[in-house]
Amino acid sequence: MISKITTATIYGIDGIKIDVEVDISLGLPAFNIVGLPEASVKESKERVRSAIKNAGFEFPNDRITINLAPADVRKEGSSFDLPIAIGILASLDIIKKEALKNYLIAGELSLDGRIKSVRGILPTAILASKEKMASIIVPYENGSEASVVQGIRIFGAKHLLEIVHFLKGDDSLEEFRETDTENEDIEKGTGLNFSDIKGQAQAKRALEIAVSGSHNLLMIGPPGSGKTMLARRIPTIMPPLNYDEAIETTKIHSIAGLLNASKFLVLDRPFRAPHHTISDAGLIGGGHVPKPGEVSLAHNGVLFLDEFPEFKRNVLEALRQPIEDGDVTVSRVTHAITFPARFMLIAAMNPCPCGYWGDTRRSCTCTGSQIHRYRSRISGPLLDRIDIHVEVPPVTIRELSMDREEEPSNTIRKRVMKVRQAQEERFKEKKIYANGQMNARMIKKYCPLTENGKNLLEKAVEKFGLSPRAYHRIIRVARTIADMDNGDHIAESHVAEAIQYRVLDKRMTL
Repeated sequence: MISKITTATIYGIDGIKIDVEVDISLGLPAFNIVGLPEASVKESKERVRSAIKNAGFEFPNDRITINLAPADVRKEGSSFDLPIAIGILASLDIIKKEALKNYLIAGELSLDGRIKSVRGILPTAILASKEKMASIIVPYENGSEASVVQGIRIFGAKHLLEIVHFLKGDDSLEEFRETDTENEDIEKGTGLNFSDIKGQAQAKRALEIAVSGSHNLLMIGPPGSGKTMLARRIPTIMPPLNYDEAIETTKIHSIAGLLNASKFLVLDRPFRAPHHTISDAGLIGGGHVPKPGEVSLAHNGVLFLDEFPEFKRNVLEALRQPIEDGDVTVSRVTHAITFPARFMLIAAMNPCPCGYWGDTRRSCTCTGSQIHRYRSRISGPLLDRIDIHVEVPPVTIRELSMDREEEPSNTIRKRVMKVRQAQEERFKEKKIYANGQMNARMIKKYCPLTENGKNLLEKAVEKFGLSPRAYHRIIRVARTIADMDNGDHIAESHVAEAIQYRVLDKRMTL
């Protein structure tokens, strides 16, 4: 007898509907799974066999064929265990086939019949909602994650027997209500605040500009000057995630397996800080079955690269495409998967190998050639893609001991949100939301310069030998500074401040 169960597989960050067709027929005992299953799906045969037996049912000693349709889509993961087991029980008439209509089922089975959590339940639940499925049955631990999706009933189960009794009408499953997606204040969760940082007025100003226009930023300063402290507080001044951003970000974290029962929805801007020994696959994404890398996990948030020149050259060069396009494509022989990767790049580096070049308190021990080699680890094309370069000098003891209260994150965030709202209004008919994402055509349309501003920019380009990309980056930053001043046109002062934030383009004398 043939039965059919609806489930899903993950492709990129989206779910694809899969029909699990189960046929039990007379013949020599066999258990075959067809339809492009990966190794983890093929292994489900033994888990399903043991789970059905240990749940108290007799496993059929016949020819069992499982077809995962459509057959041209690669199937990966352990979430097929539960629908396969339910399909076998339905083919044995233990469960009525009519009871399976309008249910999407996903979950991993233990050998004793317990149901374990799986990755990617949120994209699966979103798919069920789009397909107009009435309900979804998932592992109990994934119930809260699936409840983020509106307009669909979410049932959670802990054991295979619970689902059998539920589908037979003998018992009920726990239903998860829709989750409230109201954002909380990130400062309460992290305990970080810009008021903790003494001094560094110029660096704070640069960070506010960067966040206001979603610009990439590089901090250059000696060890202990506060670069990492500043970077870790950036999410506290960023606008809260809206519903669509929260869902998209949570989907990526769900696929990566970073969610749990206590954190099933990403409400705060992601902050990812990978170590400089990371591989290009770890940063960009990859694997036999492609998984999102750090650039995608930082989507809608911050990617912080400390000790920037210490990263491998090929790893840094791999950043160029996602910085420019806002997504990253991982290609394999048979398929290619695109992951979203629109993030703010915040990088930090020392001015030289020893870290004290230009420091008035300690002398630098590096030679000119050593400093040149150190800085040349970051290629010109990559530097061109970073809008703001700012120096972070060491903080004096006098500044540290001052009792003056520094500006808190909430105050800065209010200003940032006001500037962002103006940009959202400007780009409401475009697919972008911030100045840092403008292309050349948009720059020409939305960035009118005054005559003095235009003259100053032309002189700077000629004097410092700036590339066309750096030229456009300066205009984007100047546009954000003008927005912070409520200016319609980009004035000379706005251009001057934007040029000031191109430290590494100024051919500094060593």
